[in-house]
Amino acid sequence: MIPAKFDYIKAASVGEAINLLEKHGFDAKIVSGGHSLIPAMKLRLATPEVLIDIRGIEGMSTITEEGNEIVVGANCTHHELTVNGLVNDHVNVLAQAAKCIGDIQVRNRGTLGGSLAHADPASDYPATVLACEATIVAQGKNGSRNIAATDFFQGLFMTALEEGEIITAVRFPKVTNGTYQKFFQSASRFAVVGVAAVKDGDGVKIGVTGVAGVPYRATAVENAYDGSSTCAVHAVDGVDDVMSDHFADEEYRSHLAKVYVKRALEAL
Repeated sequence: MIPAKFDYIKAASVGEAINLLEKHGFDAKIVSGGHSLIPAMKLRLATPEVLIDIRGIEGMSTITEEGNEIVVGANCTHHELTVNGLVNDHVNVLAQAAKCIGDIQVRNRGTLGGSLAHADPASDYPATVLACEATIVAQGKNGSRNIAATDFFQGLFMTALEEGEIITAVRFPKVTNGTYQKFFQSASRFAVVGVAAVKDGDGVKIGVTGVAGVPYRATAVENAYDGSSTCAVHAVDGVDDVMSDHFADEEYRSHLAKVYVKRALEAL
């Protein structure tokens, strides 16, 4: 289908993009890779009057090492995360998740920041940022602020981003041992169930996507972990509403969650 008519503005800086958002309000949308927004526009599920392109903003596509953190610019593509040395050496679970996304066309255009801001409950990065206890850096007219991953996802396609804020970077603590395991939809390659697991001393941190309307930390598994994978039976403990759709009903999705948490723990 063809999107509704819209104006296109290419922002030269984060400040300019924020000013444009404030000027145009709800009529404007941010676009970088476009792999979340453009399909919705083609279906006319989204009809913004103004697109503000932030793809070329300097500094938003860099990956740097800052002390015990790897700082990833929001405009970094999925492909860049799969090949970057710092990511592969220090946040390997992020590289693994990026490799699972879509196809080569999607990985070359879609971005980390765009995926997180869209907050699709079947996307891969939410599980990863939760397991890594990453920090999402957002900037708005009142300046920059840090949002803990555990506070970021607030509902179906809902985040802690305030009106007029843009994700500029994500800060990942270095992890030495992580894995991402995924059962994917055969056509779209979105996660029916996706599990990110990170070794944390004698314990583990586990993020789960695809199972509920909001990605979550599998704290029941983490609390029961004793070095074996038997605690995977707690993968959906505390989840009030397991999703059910034509890919997997509630019972099957719950079973898959336990299977893929077990696989993740064994992979560690």
